[in-house]
Amino acid sequence: MTDSTTERLLDTAGVSPADLRGAMSRFASGVTVITTATGGPAGPEAHGMTVNAFLSVSLAPPLVLVSVAARAKSNRRITETGRYGVSVLHAGQHALSRHFAGIEAMADAVDFTWNDGIPLITGALVHLVCTVRASHPAGDHVLHVAAVDHLRTRDGVPLLLYNGEPRTLTPDWRARGTRRGNGQ
Repeated sequence: MTDSTTERLLDTAGVSPADLRGAMSRFASGVTVITTATGGPAGPEAHGMTVNAFLSVSLAPPLVLVSVAARAKSNRRITETGRYGVSVLHAGQHALSRHFAGIEAMADAVDFTWNDGIPLITGALVHLVCTVRASHPAGDHVLHVAAVDHLRTRDGVPLLLYNGEPRTLTPDWRARGTRRGNGQ
């Protein structure tokens, strides 16, 4: 990409950060907590943040991407360690999402499950342990593309975010018999 192309891509003078945040809040997404660990005097210390800018990049090889604010402590920690965990939260874990978003501290300690030196949120629907393969600055964020080294899944109702509010899937989607690939 040439510098002039980059400049055109970044020329968004008519769109304010608040306008874009408001527009993007209308895109329903799952809620994840991205975690990593750093060495502390008493052993590894878990660190995390709530993220909804997470996606699958490739199935073969298995790659995912997380977008983290460049100024966030988690960005620095992911850059330093080269690894991160992803926990896809279930509907009953809204308090955890608020805790890791820095909105509301939890009175009780967070329960982590550790896998290969990476802390993961106990009880989450999905656990991924990832190794960063590339990091790309993108505006005020950094995109961390990572290989999935380990995964675990379980059934449950996911926690969703829509218009800044927590949502869940209604339980009737299974009752209708809707299955992947049947066109419904």
